[in-house]
Amino acid sequence: MAELHEALRLLLAGELVAFPTETVYGLGADASNAEAVAKIFALKGRPSDHPLIVHVASIEGLSQWGRDPSPDAFLLAESFWPGPLTIIVKKASRVPDAVTGGQATVGLRCPSHPMAQDLLRAFARVGSGAIAAPSANRFGHVSPTTADHVRDEFGPGLFVLDGGACEVGLESTIIDLSRGAPVLLRPGAVTREDIARVMGVEPRDRDADAPRASGTLDAHYAPQTAMTLVSAASLDLGLRSLTNVAVLALHEAPFSARVTSWIDAGSDAMRYGHDLYSNLRTLDASGAKRILVEMPPLSPEWEAVNDRLNRAAAGSLPIDDEP
Repeated sequence: MAELHEALRLLLAGELVAFPTETVYGLGADASNAEAVAKIFALKGRPSDHPLIVHVASIEGLSQWGRDPSPDAFLLAESFWPGPLTIIVKKASRVPDAVTGGQATVGLRCPSHPMAQDLLRAFARVGSGAIAAPSANRFGHVSPTTADHVRDEFGPGLFVLDGGACEVGLESTIIDLSRGAPVLLRPGAVTREDIARVMGVEPRDRDADAPRASGTLDAHYAPQTAMTLVSAASLDLGLRSLTNVAVLALHEAPFSARVTSWIDAGSDAMRYGHDLYSNLRTLDASGAKRILVEMPPLSPEWEAVNDRLNRAAAGSLPIDDEP
């Protein structure tokens, strides 16, 4: 199709392309071209030491872009690729330092979105076959799950492959296998329980010696409006005392609620995660002075959602105290 050909032309010319994956939309460049990769950091306003994920078309990408991947890396790739899992391994010499933030490791992922697969397979025939891509938004902002979200971030100057709404809606799980035992750096749709079933051991939590990885800063995924996580009881109290408030809750609004906007995100963790970034963007655009988010349960199925909400709250703008 014409759009795919244009995307390939731009990648080969060292330019940027936004494209859909099953998780969120990515802002991509040829992973072998350091000058092209630098354009990602410039457009996003992303710190140069914050590494990118390299997207590949198939499991062969582990050997092509990683150095001596472990049997466990292949085991996880065989189980979850194509899909929402990024595997951290030692980087091959062909991976520019610009991609990894100067680290000796690289995050590799094979996305399952049909349009991403078509793009990567075509790029493997005419180019390097790997696309370095973070989420297609300004650094620290809410991630995009539709092509319109990308256009809202960057305007008409960026070429966007429109693949519809993303199926998962939260960024990929990141598992570090570069130091032997598995370490979970970022939770996602592939859960720690899923990984344990395949590997026979549950991954450890992120530690001080873990490599830097996408989406692991304390403040990330944030709306521009001040955002606070609150318990159900605190939400009720807040609604009595605050004005010009937007709410993301696990239930319908009470009849007495007087708010700028209220979104009932429901109590299903998968659906909540799928809709999260779209809902945050809606509340951000509501004109409210602050966003109150009812805290979801702390059960395992909510781990990825709670991770994103905590980082979003840490990254949102502060608000002056109410008079």
